[in-house]
Amino acid sequence: MSTDGTPPSDAETIGSTIERRSIDWIPDAERHGRPASLGGIWFVGNVNLTAMATGVTAFTLGAGLFWTLIAAVLGIVFGTFFMAFHSAQGPQLGLPQLVQSRAQFGFRGAAITVWIAALVNYIAYNTSDALLSGAAITKLVGIPSSVGYLVAAAIASVVALYGYAWIHKINAWLTGPLIVVLVLITVACLTGPSISAAAWQPTPFMMAPFMTVFVIMAGFQIAWAPYVSDYSRYLPASTGVRSTFNWTFWPCVASGVWVLGVGVVIGSIAPAADPIEALSIATGSLGPVVSWICVAGLLVGLLSVMVLNQYGGSMSMISILDSFRPITPSRRIRVITLAAMFLIVWLASHFIGIERFNSFYSNAIVFLTYLFIPWTAVNLVDYFWVRRGRYSIREIFRPDGIYGRWGWRGTIAYAVGLVAMVPFMVTTPYVGFLARALGSVDVSIFVGLPVSAAVYLILSRTLDLEAERRIVAEEGLVHADEMSDSR
Repeated sequence: MSTDGTPPSDAETIGSTIERRSIDWIPDAERHGRPASLGGIWFVGNVNLTAMATGVTAFTLGAGLFWTLIAAVLGIVFGTFFMAFHSAQGPQLGLPQLVQSRAQFGFRGAAITVWIAALVNYIAYNTSDALLSGAAITKLVGIPSSVGYLVAAAIASVVALYGYAWIHKINAWLTGPLIVVLVLITVACLTGPSISAAAWQPTPFMMAPFMTVFVIMAGFQIAWAPYVSDYSRYLPASTGVRSTFNWTFWPCVASGVWVLGVGVVIGSIAPAADPIEALSIATGSLGPVVSWICVAGLLVGLLSVMVLNQYGGSMSMISILDSFRPITPSRRIRVITLAAMFLIVWLASHFIGIERFNSFYSNAIVFLTYLFIPWTAVNLVDYFWVRRGRYSIREIFRPDGIYGRWGWRGTIAYAVGLVAMVPFMVTTPYVGFLARALGSVDVSIFVGLPVSAAVYLILSRTLDLEAERRIVAEEGLVHADEMSDSR
């Protein structure tokens, strides 16, 4: 069943043609695959120039090499923990992540509260990807960066148009070669003459830069949360939460720690260089050919993540439009929204320019973290504790359904959590008064998560869950009782 009620034609064999579905529900007959297929996506998802640049940026915050690495590992594990639980929702519901947010924020409320923020997320990250892909192509083959970005974005848009099945296939193919590239970069960083043994020794611990690194790394992983279940939603509804979680969490943590950690080391080798030049310098000890291969490898990984951002951004646009005017999911609307993403990012990247990349990216990742921490709390609490995976698919697509046009409980919990974080925020243009009193230590994550979760739990006591469960049972579309399956 889709939102327009039409099944796919016989010609639409999974993976053999352009994906037709977008924000609609995936019927059981079209479910396929195993959770192991998520491993390639979430390992490759971190093996790219943007992830490496995040590590380079983290080193410049002043915590020192040793403490920056410790903060990076802790932040990556923390952020991926929440992101992987969002991934587990995909097989249970068969919906894109943001569409499921209608249950907490309402049919239109989700468009205003969540999806616009998600669209900003996609645009910000893809703008960063555009700047780095253009600079990398210039470094590799000498063509102008603006032309390089057009080439990279065109490739990403085509793959995003073909959709879910091809995204899984391509990331599976890339896993092995990109591991080889990572080994080469790691060997270059550890054996090159640029880092002395003393650099690895712990410097005096400073909480402020340590926590800023933690927030950046946690935010980098939580940024996947608004669209992580988009890539598990075709899995059979009987797929267990534990298996989906594990095949998301462990590959994402492994590549995150590896790539972002290497990025931190590269930052210590060439702190004043832009990320592409820093990578070239760090791998130069293995010779120009190997250095070229390393830049090219992370560029290919970047093309893969650009696909995810184009795909997610397209569905976010469709979701926003559908909240105000019914949209029939089709290839045509996907082409239009992918083209819109292409144009917006192209304009943004030209305005910012590679010379302002570090400033733009470091601020963008922190602000996006603040935006999604309260949403993560509300969404996960609703799914795992309040409704326990039991949602009516039909009602999610009805403006006047049981979830309403405006979900006041989710919106209030989100707003209260975000406001509670403000005094603890630490950014370049603004430092909260409580953060200043703590010596510019950013603990906003540890405020926003529990506050939003607690407020939502309290407000959800007024929900008539028994009535909702009767509707879900009568509908019979979602295998929500499988949520506790540990396979």
